[in-house]
Amino acid sequence: MSCLRIACLLIAAVLAGCVDNPSKEEQEAAKNTIVCHLEGERLVIRFDMGEARMLMPGGDRTILYQVPSTTGAAYSNGNLELRGKGNDLVLTDHTTGITVKVGPCEPYSLTKDGK
Repeated sequence: MSCLRIACLLIAAVLAGCVDNPSKEEQEAAKNTIVCHLEGERLVIRFDMGEARMLMPGGDRTILYQVPSTTGAAYSNGNLELRGKGNDLVLTDHTTGITVKVGPCEPYSLTKDGK
């Protein structure tokens, strides 16, 4: 086998190893992220220092800010409001007055197969 071919195989092996290893920052963000279903579509929510960052089913990104609540957690940006405890969440669109249950929810996984 030629030196060039061995070098190419070695580089390919190193690059392949990098793809599957999430950074510490990605691992930490995943710990605070859940994947839920919103009317049959995928909704990703990441909780971070007084915020709930949502990736909506249509691809829009929305940031909700933590607001005082007597029961459970509450996040709002004036138009949307997310409330609940644990995986028992509801999302209210104040522009339409529609409230929908969010769920079921599960922890976000960095791997494709969920392991």
